[in-house]
Amino acid sequence: MSKLSHTDDKGKANMVDVGNKPDQIRTARAEGKIVLNPETVKLIRDNQMKKGDVLTIAEIAGIQGGKKTSELIPLCHPLQITKLDVEAELLKDGVIVKSFTKCIGKTGIEMEALTAVNIALLTIYDMCKAVDKEMEIGEIRLIEKNKTDL
Repeated sequence: MSKLSHTDDKGKANMVDVGNKPDQIRTARAEGKIVLNPETVKLIRDNQMKKGDVLTIAEIAGIQGGKKTSELIPLCHPLQITKLDVEAELLKDGVIVKSFTKCIGKTGIEMEALTAVNIALLTIYDMCKAVDKEMEIGEIRLIEKNKTDL
């Protein structure tokens, strides 16, 4: 029986060996929110932020971040992502970001979904920090993850 641990016998960190696992269709959904002042929401809605279209740029940044997950998180396997969607929706009190990720592989894709949401939210924070000193990022969570045999 193989040992699926992140450390070897000497306590050194290692990636989990997933080589013997079958390829499966794997999906994950995540979401998170950034709370903004009403004035900031209005600036975003009216596309008046100095750095540009906040929601579109956040969505693109989230996609880029999700694709770089294995470079950002130690021991995270690089995956062949087949789909990565990020949606940023303006609310009356902020923005909710949702992601959907899909791959065919031996390990889950939830870290990519969560990373995409986090990077999108951080991008919104960066784009709005000059006008809003009270922003709060939170409620980041994995909504679901699934795997299906090929």
